[in-house]
Amino acid sequence: MPYFLAIDAGGTRTRCLLADERQVLARASTGSIKLQRVGEAEASARLTSMLDELSTAANIPLRQITRTCIGLAGVSIPDVHAWATKSIPAHVAGDLLLLGDEEIALEAAFPGAPGVLLIAGTGSHAVARSLDGALHRAGGWGPILGDDGGGYWIGLEALRTALRILDSRPDDPNASLLLDAIKRHWGLTSLAALIELGNRRGGTTHPPTDFASLAPVVAGCAQEGNSLAAELLRTAGDSLARLIAIAAASAAATPSAATQIAPTVAAIRVAFTGSVLEHIPAVRTALVAALTRTVPGAELSETAVDPLEGALYRARNG
Repeated sequence: MPYFLAIDAGGTRTRCLLADERQVLARASTGSIKLQRVGEAEASARLTSMLDELSTAANIPLRQITRTCIGLAGVSIPDVHAWATKSIPAHVAGDLLLLGDEEIALEAAFPGAPGVLLIAGTGSHAVARSLDGALHRAGGWGPILGDDGGGYWIGLEALRTALRILDSRPDDPNASLLLDAIKRHWGLTSLAALIELGNRRGGTTHPPTDFASLAPVVAGCAQEGNSLAAELLRTAGDSLARLIAIAAASAAATPSAATQIAPTVAAIRVAFTGSVLEHIPAVRTALVAALTRTVPGAELSETAVDPLEGALYRARNG
């Protein structure tokens, strides 16, 4: 009997499942295995532990796996690709499909079909698939070079904006309240400590500063009436809508009419995944409003897709 392994390795957590042709047999999860966040040694240890747990739960040796599909954030980075192609076959038999995390999410939303998928978790990017299967991407340049509208961007931009306002308007209540909320979240008691942590680089003894964890803090401040936080979330929604518009326009501009994402703009289907749109309603509201202006007739799905289901679809179908 063939067995299939599906792995969703996002920016903050990793999930996997083992299935046969009909049903899921076991699931397991661990923390991030993204090399940029945890390093190769920790990523390898987490992967090994998770796969051992999965094999034990399913009572199926990993050498019996027919095909594995992993969706991995940062898969286009040579070191990440090399690590995955070395580490997974060291534990698991069978074929290996190594895809970007956006690709498995796209398969979960539109199995083998055209559509637009927006990822807004720690990072952000959009990918559109046209009728000929071609993929058209926008964003996803990483936390330093891009990822506008993602959780990391929201947290970092909130801190940057509040500090800029502090320079010129030290008594601005929205800036000071936002900074106070960030300090409480990180367990800090002074602005100096906040600046030190904000500028800290990751190293062998400590991880890089987790700006993405500030996104819920910013959302909480917005709900309490903080206009600075609310404006940041609106900007995040606008940025995410821009990614969708770029990816969809790129797909529709393909020379052959047969490769268009849809016959008309109104037929464009948009799905999403990621913690920002799942858990911060203000960003989703801003996104919908911006899409109405930039991609008239686009249809945003009501609920988030599960990328792990897309990885399973590809593992089963190749």
